[in-house]
Amino acid sequence: MLGVSILYGIYIVMKIYIAVMQAGFVSKAKNGKPVLMMPSTFFKSGRYAFKKQRIVILEAFVEYILFIFWMGTGLKWLDGLITIDDPLIKSVLFIDLFLAINYLVTLPFDIYTKFVLDEEFGFNKSTYALFIKDQLKLAALFLVFGSLIVYVVSWIILNVPHWWIWGFVFIFGVIILINAIYPTLIAPMFNKFTPLEDEELKKDIEDLMQKSGLKASGVYVVDSSKRDTRLNAYFGGLGKSKRVVLFDTLVNKLSKNELLAVLGHELGHFKHKDILKNILMLGVMFFALFYIFANLPESLYQKIGIDPHAPYSVIAMFLLLSPVFFFFFMPLVNFVSRRNEYAADRYGSELGGRANLRNALLKLVEENSSFPLSHPLYIFFYHSHPPILDRLKALGFEEESEQDEALKERCAAIDDDENR
Repeated sequence: MLGVSILYGIYIVMKIYIAVMQAGFVSKAKNGKPVLMMPSTFFKSGRYAFKKQRIVILEAFVEYILFIFWMGTGLKWLDGLITIDDPLIKSVLFIDLFLAINYLVTLPFDIYTKFVLDEEFGFNKSTYALFIKDQLKLAALFLVFGSLIVYVVSWIILNVPHWWIWGFVFIFGVIILINAIYPTLIAPMFNKFTPLEDEELKKDIEDLMQKSGLKASGVYVVDSSKRDTRLNAYFGGLGKSKRVVLFDTLVNKLSKNELLAVLGHELGHFKHKDILKNILMLGVMFFALFYIFANLPESLYQKIGIDPHAPYSVIAMFLLLSPVFFFFFMPLVNFVSRRNEYAADRYGSELGGRANLRNALLKLVEENSSFPLSHPLYIFFYHSHPPILDRLKALGFEEESEQDEALKERCAAIDDDENR
């Protein structure tokens, strides 16, 4: 138990140290020369990034307190609280309560981020009623399908030799299923998806998909603006469920050529099979995780005061300790992801034009108020995308001359909007 506590402590200290380094870096950089943004937006996005890191630091402390609670008395207390004899039903109730307690403890951070921080900086468009509605839907989904997954995994642990192999196969199958049904069954529970009405734009998008060999079930616009002002687009689903999804905020802010360049970038991920590669990497991580947690020493469970052979004990330890594994594994995943992003940019620039993609990226930075500078350690651990300046330079962006020109154009566009 001491070794596990030390490892978890190292994980927490690393999270806090990286957040402190990033906060200090951003605090200094936001007062320097603006990069890619109007001066006011650059300073504003820097303040937002700084405040986000303060939340990360506080969350890390709370996360460690939760860990100490669960490892000290929490798991043993929960085990004694549920006195049902059926091991499968007890496992479902145990894990449901375990996750519910964690959720309730961390919920204030989500509320503060959305309704205080995001509200302060003009990102949040959601309401408390919509937020509560979303949380109830998520809770219902987990209560039904999450409980079912826990039940099946518990049955496998109790009844199948080498359970960790078959447990992994089942969970990996669930991950693939969720990816397949998300755009058509899950996402519409939270947002409204309407077919793209601009026939000319739709035809151009379909031409891009045909060039890339992608067959999708349609092009849809999602009403993301009811929750947030930020821009995005994605290709979702697997097989026949694949669809192109455009945030309504993106459609309203980018020109047609810029939008096509962004979609060309996303098509680059499809063309290079990045989604399948990501699923494969996720599979490798989960396979390793199942092996590790199937071979934890029984003495660890005994010191905590729970049954090492009970399925709920194994699943709870998996949920409690897996963030440590993912934290130290993610730099490798993000390194591969950053390489994939460069390749997708090259493909997007070939389909939609290099200048259009550069202009689109500049608008995305400005509209999303994404602070363009980060500490190298923060990039190493957390950035799934290359720093925006590096992406732009790879697309032929000349930082000094083009940045000044881009800022002039942005100022002119703002003046035009104000004079209308």
